Amino acid sequence: MKIVADENIPFVQECFGQLGEIVRLPGREMRREDLLEAEVLLVRSVTQVNEALLAGTGVRFVGTCTIGVDHLDLDYFERAGITWASAPGSNANSVVEYVYAALAHMDVDWQHQRVGIIGCGNVGGRLHRRLRAQGVECRCYDPFLTLEENPDLTDLASVLACDVVCLHTPLTHSGPHPSFHLLGAAELAKLKPGAVLLNAGRGPVVDNEALLAHLQGGADLKVVLDVWEPEPDISRPLLAQVALGSPHIAGYSYDGKIQGTHMIYQALCRHLAREPELSLEQLRPAVEDPERRLATDDFWTGLRALIPQVYDIAGDDRRLRELASQAEAGEADFAKGFDQLRKHYPKRREFSNYRVQGEGGELPEVQRVRLEALGFVVE
Repeated sequence: MKIVADENIPFVQECFGQLGEIVRLPGREMRREDLLEAEVLLVRSVTQVNEALLAGTGVRFVGTCTIGVDHLDLDYFERAGITWASAPGSNANSVVEYVYAALAHMDVDWQHQRVGIIGCGNVGGRLHRRLRAQGVECRCYDPFLTLEENPDLTDLASVLACDVVCLHTPLTHSGPHPSFHLLGAAELAKLKPGAVLLNAGRGPVVDNEALLAHLQGGADLKVVLDVWEPEPDISRPLLAQVALGSPHIAGYSYDGKIQGTHMIYQALCRHLAREPELSLEQLRPAVEDPERRLATDDFWTGLRALIPQVYDIAGDDRRLRELASQAEAGEADFAKGFDQLRKHYPKRREFSNYRVQGEGGELPEVQRVRLEALGFVVE
């Protein structure tokens, strides 16, 4: 059996090598000719998998190691009898930790902010639960949920009035509540002065041209963008205006990638009626130096010092801006460089791999609760 896989998917050989011959290719450059003899296709979000790519090939199983599936033509899969699988929730922790790292970097203590969340599925729902566990006031907009499922549901206008607004929606163009350009000029104008707008869902959920015009017009708004419209050749003028920018890597923690690969491995084993032989724990390596200390005199100051020790989000922003400068000087192809930043992304481990102690020993109860809600292990 021939398996074609995006070269950015980790542990492909370890998981799938026992099932067939592996061919690894750049996800954005996959062509129909590459798949003529393949039975299995493994992708990430950069590959548009549709009839144009698969017609006339032997592909009978498509696995995407991502939460989202807007890059998959599911209607075609059903017509063609192609089995598919995604990895819902695999990188939710990673994206939630991206949000915390961004806010810490900007010195925005979420404990004292009203946080609005647009889209409360795997990622937004997890962020909501963690914030509520820390006592944070939240407002949520998700027209596909009920108040029984999320008691903080409200309308979009109420969410846009919050101090921090986070977007974690899939990209949809049709249906009763399409998310494409959900935030345009009119919605951006409703954001309160001094607010934070963070998009780690899908780039076109925010009208990027309208956002650029809003910022260039002098809006008092701190913007964090991990996703852009379009990718990979994003708007460099918009990058210059945002407080933090990154190349679509919010969900790129090492743990999230491993989990995504393993979920698709399990799905393919089910498709082949085979028992999985490799466990998630066999794939996940231990952190070499898991011990961390927190200065407890001022918890927020201590937390702002702790988080970058685990996840240096400023490095993500710096590398993207360096690429933009090189592209402006004619020294780099920005679109290719954007994908290279994703391909060679540093190994980022999630908070749950680290044990935190107070500098003077045991942490106060309130600090322990907040750290555990963030995902850290507390001694």
